[in-house]
Parts: sequence; C-alpha cells; structure tokens
Amino acid sequence: MAKYHIYGIGNALVDKEFEVSDEFFAAQGIEKGMMTLIEEDQQHELLATLTEQFGLKKRAGGGSAANTIFAAQYLGAKTFYSCNVANDETGDFYVNDLTAAGIDTNLGSDREDGVTGKCMVMISPDAERTMNTYLGITANLGKEHISEAAIQDSEYVYIEGYLVTSDTARAAAIETKALAEKHGVKTAMTFSDPAMAQFFKDGLMEMLGTGVDLLFCNEEEAQHIAGTDDFETAKNHIKTLAKTFAITLGSKGALVFDGQQEYRIEPHAVTAVDSNGAGDNFAGAFLYAITQGHGFEEAGKLASKISAEVVSRFGPRLEANQYTEFKATVL
Repeated sequence: MAKYHIYGIGNALVDKEFEVSDEFFAAQGIEKGMMTLIEEDQQHELLATLTEQFGLKKRAGGGSAANTIFAAQYLGAKTFYSCNVANDETGDFYVNDLTAAGIDTNLGSDREDGVTGKCMVMISPDAERTMNTYLGITANLGKEHISEAAIQDSEYVYIEGYLVTSDTARAAAIETKALAEKHGVKTAMTFSDPAMAQFFKDGLMEMLGTGVDLLFCNEEEAQHIAGTDDFETAKNHIKTLAKTFAITLGSKGALVFDGQQEYRIEPHAVTAVDSNGAGDNFAGAFLYAITQGHGFEEAGKLASKISAEVVSRFGPRLEANQYTEFKATVL
C-alpha cells in the first residue's frame, strides 16, 4: 500500500484577502475575475492601497494545489506537497501551515534567501475572486524540489496548471508526470484558472503530454482549451486529454466522468461570499474520496458539498474540523 494518497506539486503563495468594491477594479485597471502576475514593486503598492482602503480580511498559506492538498489531508488522506518558499517570515508561516496540518513536504530549514510568493485576493460583492500575484521564489520551482521517492510511494500525483507560467516550474511539472508514469502512479492535473487555458494553452498541452488519468477544470477553461463556446463539444474534447475528468459548472453543479459513465452532480445552495479556493477544494475532496474507494458519483457529491461550504465563508479553505463534519453528511 502506498504511503501517500496524493503527491501534489504547485506554487507556494501566502494569500492576503480583501473585500473590495467593483469600482476598485476600474480605478486600479485590474481585470476582474482573473489571475494576473505582477512585479514585486506593483504588489507593494497594491498591498498598501488595499490595506488603507479596505483592511486585511485574512491571511493563509495557499496556492492552487496547496489548497487541494490541505482539503484532502483534512478529510483524512495522507499527502505530500512539493513547492518552494524562501527563508523569510512569510516562508516560515507557510511551512508551519503545512506541518501543522500533517502534510509532508520537501521544505526544510535550509531554504534559499529570497522573497516568498504572495497573492492579493480581492473579493467583490458578487463573491468572485480576482487575484494579483507576485510569484517571488516560487517562480524558481524546479526539478530539484521534486521527491521521486515520495512520488513512487503515492497513489496519485496532482499537478497545478499555474506552473505553466514559469519555464522551470513547467519543466518540473512535466518531470513529475514522467516520474509518476515511470512508477505506475496515476496522474491528475488541474487547469487552475481560465487565464491559463486562454493565454498559456500551448504550455498546458505540453504539461498534459499524452494525457492524464484525471483532469479537473471548470466550464470556461474547458471551452478555452477546446476552442469552442459549445459545452458539449468542449466536454468531448476533454475526453481526448484525460481518461476521466471532473468539470465544475458553478451554480449548475458539476459533471464527472469515470471513463465509462457521466454523472451530473447537483449544486448545494449557499449564499456565496468568497469563491477563492472553491475549485481547489472540489479537487481535494474528490481525490480524497476516490483514493478511499468511493465511486465518481459519491466523490462528486462530497466535492460539491465541500466546495459550496468554502464559497459560503472567507478564505481558501475551511477549518480542519469542518471537513470531517461535512464529510459525515455525505459519505
């Protein structure tokens, strides 16, 4: 039996969340609903403006795949996360967040000097999240941060689509997938963000290679990758890239495919407050369920429940005890 249910690799970012007005985006020239990479000086300026106008709502160790790994770990999976943070206060905060959750990692006390990546998460009144990100040292994530031993001892590897934006990180993602295939470990990937599917499509296709065992994406990402506005056409295209998949559909729930049968997953009605981390938690809950022997329909129901609860409160994930409480209502 494998030591780890899931081995994840992705960016290590400390999220700083703010509740903002729609007018703020226009005033700052920020594209709403997208993740945009910015330089360090831009982030310092933006952080000062956000703090002055709105005040910091929450700080948490994040990154797309990290949120997924946290969710799976809190639900009861055994996980490993490969990433890169600096030897600074923010990096210490991030490492402590991982270890407190029981997540094994490549990170130690011998981290490089530099600046740990940060993400300014701006939540508008409609609960949509807009992100401006300075990657910092996580942009240097490379093959040296991979643990082949941990990959070999895992049931799934999970690769974050955001890694496509960095040449070294993209190479690390490709190497992770190759090592998983070498050792007979199943591969899973997420497109992470519509902007990745729209502007970095070629890089994502390089990361996908000959395809993955399980692909996570949302409706918009699937359509960008397929080059169509028609969901049915996009869905069928996704079937050529992955043996199985889960496509989230926002307020319409989700569609999951186990390689033979499709299942429509009903949404959970909640008052949306903050969509940050919703898709990541969906993937984490889904991976947890299938690695515990549950079918895709059951996994989809748990994932839908968990992601809905995440949307109903601020922050990229729930408190640890809440995952087990909500799990008990579904499985």
